[in-house]
Amino acid sequence: MGPRPLQRPAVDPAESAVFGRPSGVEGAFAATGPTLNTLRQAPPTTEALASAFGRPEGQRDTLQRPPGHGSNAPDDEDPMWSGDQNPWRDPGAGAVIGPPALDRDDDAAAKAAPGDRGRQLSLPEVLFGRRVKPSALVVLGVVALLIGAAGGIGGWLLARGGDSLTRDVTLAEAQPGKERPPGSVADIAARVRPAVVSIEVKLERGGGGFGSGVVIDGAGYIATNWHVVTLEGRADETARITALFTDGTRAEATIVGTDPKTDLAVIKVDVDNPTVLQFGNSDELQVGDAVIAIGSPLGLTDTVTEGIVSALHRPVVAGGDNGTAPITYDAIQTDAAVNQGNSGGPLVDSTGALVGINSAIRSSAGNTGSVGLGFAIPSNDARRITEALIRDGRVAHADLGANVRSVSADTAEGAQVVNVTEGGAAHSAGIVEGDVIRKVGDRQVRTAAELTVAVRANRPGDTVPVVLARQGQELTIQVTLGSD
Repeated sequence: MGPRPLQRPAVDPAESAVFGRPSGVEGAFAATGPTLNTLRQAPPTTEALASAFGRPEGQRDTLQRPPGHGSNAPDDEDPMWSGDQNPWRDPGAGAVIGPPALDRDDDAAAKAAPGDRGRQLSLPEVLFGRRVKPSALVVLGVVALLIGAAGGIGGWLLARGGDSLTRDVTLAEAQPGKERPPGSVADIAARVRPAVVSIEVKLERGGGGFGSGVVIDGAGYIATNWHVVTLEGRADETARITALFTDGTRAEATIVGTDPKTDLAVIKVDVDNPTVLQFGNSDELQVGDAVIAIGSPLGLTDTVTEGIVSALHRPVVAGGDNGTAPITYDAIQTDAAVNQGNSGGPLVDSTGALVGINSAIRSSAGNTGSVGLGFAIPSNDARRITEALIRDGRVAHADLGANVRSVSADTAEGAQVVNVTEGGAAHSAGIVEGDVIRKVGDRQVRTAAELTVAVRANRPGDTVPVVLARQGQELTIQVTLGSD
């Protein structure tokens, strides 16, 4: 049987053009001939390059040969590989730890001249790496000496010049500080502080207190607070009062007179030529005016703080314990730092004049220190009361003769009369229980404290108009004030 006929599938013309034999080629490889592209070879080497880098004429040896096949080195040089086939020199040997790569040249050491063995390098060889002529070394030494001498002379001159600058220097004297012109806080404090005293009160049975005061008369009269010299009514005639001046002078003081209702007192010391603080007009103060408080807060004598007038005509009510009458006065409110111990000290304006006697502070719950709410008795009230105390030993205040309480309602706001004293000023003027007093003279009344300070702004015997509300109607009644 004959072989099976070959089944040749049809050849795609596109694939034949890509993978088929070239036209006219029958075998598996194209025949070499002039019809095929021949490989382009590099041009022949020029004669100059062949002479410089080619092999010597007549030799065909390669540059790298294994050991034992001859050497290119000259005959008078040792072969690269030693005869014992050191593994460090044989690239075909395994990596082992052995002797140094080069053999010890014992023969060369033996052949060395006895005079050369152990020879040390000289200093010129160490410095310059070669031998130097002695004359050159001499020149180099002279140059080094000249450079050193020049440096020493220059340093000596520089040091001498520095000594003359520091030894003979005269610093310019500073001029008086420009931040302390007349009228500054420092200037006011310097003028006022000698008139301010620290007051110490000691009880015979133990205990005591401290505060401040201000000299108001050359005879040694000092204005202070009632609660300072009497320890809020706890001190008696046996209490010892001492005034301490800023210059260190200590003087025993005696009480001239006190006014518990306005928290004022006058004491007297026997000193020579004391500094006296002049009274100012507290009625001329305005909110925002600068003020300075001086005293002994927390026992720190001769302390100065600065602030402004925060409010005017602020009724303050304090005390009233131990059966005493409550303290009520028309206060100057300030944010100058005032603490316990400032009581009785002066509050002065920007001219250094006395405009108030520091008396009380208001603190938040759990805080007894300053929170920027201090109160001072106006100097106009303090002057009138202290003059009466020095002259008479006591002072009388205008009195309405009625007990009141604060009320605030849609129809009326002011001080409502609770009861009227028989034969008093209110009873004589026809004021009855239930009337709401809203104004005394020119002073608006919104609380019971405001009624008290409005009445005390007048003198006993003065007749003032009183505006009140009664059964929805407003009435104006003339009242002649009595005395307490």
